[in-house]
Amino acid sequence: MRIVGITIPDNKRLEIGLTALYGIARSRAQMILDEAKIGHGVKAKDLKPEEENEIRKIIEKMKIEGDLKREVGSNIKRLKDIKAYRGIRHLRMLPSRGQRTKTNSRTRRGNVRKTMGTGRRKESKT
Repeated sequence: MRIVGITIPDNKRLEIGLTALYGIARSRAQMILDEAKIGHGVKAKDLKPEEENEIRKIIEKMKIEGDLKREVGSNIKRLKDIKAYRGIRHLRMLPSRGQRTKTNSRTRRGNVRKTMGTGRRKESKT
């Protein structure tokens, strides 16, 4: 089953399989299935064509994939342009949601170690 150019896994429950689409998490997938009156445990390969079309129709009303990514990118760009605090944090590649940066910001900054003793090999005493 393909929706918006993305293949939904056949062997997973639809509740999980729909999360392959950017912008759809578990709660939204459950909402879609409830609206289409389909059980959460049904697998994609077991769907009838009418049920597939119903799911496709519901999802096409939502903003997902490319449109959503474009909107998120433009929101971040706007924050950078107006020099908002969050925009500056994005520019400097630092966490923008209040996390500490003395330690623990390796994910955002990359595995950067800037202090003297880190990342050095110990010299052998010969």
